[in-house]
Amino acid sequence: MVLQNSTTVSEFILVGFEQSPPSTRALLFILFLALYSLAMAMNGLIIFITWTDPRLNSPMYFFLGHLSFLDICFITTTIPQMLIHLVTNNHTVSFASCLTQMYLVFGVGVAECILLAFMAYDRYVAICHPLNYAQIISRQMCVRLVLTSWIFGMTNGILLDYMTFRGPFCRENHIENFFCEAPIVITLSCGDPKFSLKVIFLDAIVVLLSPMVLIVTSYARILASILSRSSFSGRGKTFSTCASHLTVVIFFYTSAMFSYMNPRSTHGPDKDKPFSLLYTIITPMCNPIIYSFRNKEMKGAMGRALGRGSLTQSQSF
Repeated sequence: MVLQNSTTVSEFILVGFEQSPPSTRALLFILFLALYSLAMAMNGLIIFITWTDPRLNSPMYFFLGHLSFLDICFITTTIPQMLIHLVTNNHTVSFASCLTQMYLVFGVGVAECILLAFMAYDRYVAICHPLNYAQIISRQMCVRLVLTSWIFGMTNGILLDYMTFRGPFCRENHIENFFCEAPIVITLSCGDPKFSLKVIFLDAIVVLLSPMVLIVTSYARILASILSRSSFSGRGKTFSTCASHLTVVIFFYTSAMFSYMNPRSTHGPDKDKPFSLLYTIITPMCNPIIYSFRNKEMKGAMGRALGRGSLTQSQSF
């Protein structure tokens, strides 16, 4: 429905997969429900074991537990709504709901970007300055870094929400995605969207590239430290502890950069949706799998946690 210029938009329609046939939507519902359930279960398990297993009482696992919590928050802001829309004909969302969802996506997403950079710094200190590691990355410092990522993310979300919704909406109210994504919503406003899009682009440069600089710098120094070691086994063990984090960074940053740093002329529903799915559901699902499969301590902790659960269940019968 195209609204007249004299009419103010009070709700939006999330097109999502509306144009797909019912059989396709049913398959997508089953697939995304399975992925969402897997992501929630795996991230929930990581939170549980990093907060309860005394063998994982180190800054790296402290950050990992908070990363899993961010992933749960991030995936819950978009996927449950998409699942409902896949099985219902009503795809409308109120103005307030759209604004709230976008704020949470921005806030949690930016917090995750910054936390990933802090995790890279943690690996750098652990590998390049092991004797001073406990002093530099203390418990108090870990708490401060996590709080910094949350505060910066939530504050940045206010700015981006304001830039997106600062003008009235009186044009087409169809959003060609399965959630309220800022660059798409901005183009629906009455005024010229160029200024808001430029601000979001500049913000993406700061939010994405600044942590990326810290990540690249940290891993460049880690690589130099690894190559200077004479022991091949020592190199392999050190690289293994960093490979999982690098994989997560590549997944998350690639999809986020495409969504918020590419010119809108290169975008379209067929291009936006796959990348939106990548950073809203695939990355939060892959994060715990990547960390658990590449980390012996995590696999051992998961085994102990699941073993305790099985033992408790058997004793209850």
